[in-house]
Amino acid sequence: MKKLNSAKVTQGVDKAPMRSLFYAMGYTKEELDRPLIGVVSAHSEIVPGHIHLDKVAEAVKAGVRMAGGTPIMVPAIGVCDGIAMGHIGMKYSLASRELIADSVETMAMAHCFDGLVLIPNCDKIVPGMLMGALRINLPTIVCSGGPMMPGIVRTKNKGGLEQEAYKSLSETFEAVGACKSGQMTEEELTDFEENACPGCGSCSGMFTANSMNCLCEALGIALPGNGTIPAVQSGRIRLAKQAGMKIMELVEKDIKARDIVNETSIRNAIACDMALGCSSNSVLHLLAIANEAGVSLSLDTFNEISEKVPNLCRLAPAGSTYIVDLQQAGGIPAVQSELAKKDLLSLQCQTVTGKTLGENIVHAKNRNSEIIRPIETPYSTTGGIAVLWGNIAKDGCVVKRSAVAENMLCHTGPARVFDDEDDAIAAIYDGQIKAGDVVVIRYEGPKGGPGMREMLKPTSALAGMGLAESVALITDGRFSGATKGASIGHVCPEAAAGGEIGLLREGDRITIDIPNHAINVELSEEEWAQRRKEYVAPAPKVTSGWLVRYARNVAASNQGAVMQ
Repeated sequence: MKKLNSAKVTQGVDKAPMRSLFYAMGYTKEELDRPLIGVVSAHSEIVPGHIHLDKVAEAVKAGVRMAGGTPIMVPAIGVCDGIAMGHIGMKYSLASRELIADSVETMAMAHCFDGLVLIPNCDKIVPGMLMGALRINLPTIVCSGGPMMPGIVRTKNKGGLEQEAYKSLSETFEAVGACKSGQMTEEELTDFEENACPGCGSCSGMFTANSMNCLCEALGIALPGNGTIPAVQSGRIRLAKQAGMKIMELVEKDIKARDIVNETSIRNAIACDMALGCSSNSVLHLLAIANEAGVSLSLDTFNEISEKVPNLCRLAPAGSTYIVDLQQAGGIPAVQSELAKKDLLSLQCQTVTGKTLGENIVHAKNRNSEIIRPIETPYSTTGGIAVLWGNIAKDGCVVKRSAVAENMLCHTGPARVFDDEDDAIAAIYDGQIKAGDVVVIRYEGPKGGPGMREMLKPTSALAGMGLAESVALITDGRFSGATKGASIGHVCPEAAAGGEIGLLREGDRITIDIPNHAINVELSEEEWAQRRKEYVAPAPKVTSGWLVRYARNVAASNQGAVMQ
């Protein structure tokens, strides 16, 4: 029998005290003689994407037992980004990714698990769990909780007639701006509020959570369907049982997380990222995942792949369709099948199915060419994400190109400068931002925020007030996957680290050129030098709690904002 980690605590005379503690919890000798599988569940009663994960965990545990293992559920934390949005809570969201990775490492190593099934669903929880598993390199499968269905909300068409339409959380944020600008009544806003999120699951568009759950499929560390089977469908429970059974195969064959997540599979994931039009946060998380996998990855790789891989999907917020539509069209395997037609994927990569990627997609079929464009007729010949460089962002910045209106791909306008998100939101709602402006929100980076807050509130305010196709926004913070428009984040170096974004002033002329990967401000070297001499750093925004430690140790966004 292959040597197991659990033997360290369950076998041998000297392990009697440890076995005694297992017996205290009701485990039997037969259970202790089997591989111990850590079932890491982020179930809680504060996250809609996690409220049902207890049921997913029970299904995983059933699968482990059916295949001859002993499942042991352990917890992980999770922040709901939507609830944390627009206040101090969002400072904790990205930072929590590191706590989650640390907790997976801690629980697995302290208790000598033989394998892991990770049950996340929302934004930072997915990469955080995977980072921890890669760090300790155990046999691992990701089994997410699945996407939310879109909600049905009453809206009015251009003629003023009432109609019903599918909506999601992102449209609810935008509806706030529409209500404040008088384009929507409070009664109409209430309809969004009560119906846009109809039940459990990760918010229904190609936002960060669903992006990362889809990319886990693309990495090969999750079973097909992981990213797209809706949370409320029975297929999600069947998938969880299959994940429980498959982890036993990986343990038996000693196939570990880093055997699957490697340089080649990460490039496959980036290719799928470009085709799907994933959240710009996926760049941060793939950089961090690569770091834990021991793979060298830079922002240049994203542009290199984006120039080769066309954008095939325009799901919300880039379009009006949702993850359930992608599932019905064939899911991630159908997207991969399209990319394979032009040799844009490495098909020999090993996956948790026990088969190669090529074997997994041999029967995949694109069932809806409007949801997944054929490779011959893409939405665009370049991928959904672009990295820009220039004198504002010498180490790069990121934009979800597929969600930018055509007229905003190139834009020049005056800087409207704010030193935190809250001031920018107030100015937008007060009508101070005009068409053509470039809103700059700084000191919101990994160190300066600290925690690199998402800017869904200001971008949604701009959209709700009809400015999404005439105003750009740049920040050293980041954006929700639900953000659309010329929203350019992850500006690096950040202001708090001495980056040039901290030297910008009201009225500076900023030019954004997404097709040519450029972002610059019209300033002479003499003016730059003078501003550096005059620069005075603001006081830290947070002076107590563990975020102080985070700010001190976090790496730059172009390194994935990992802890050093």
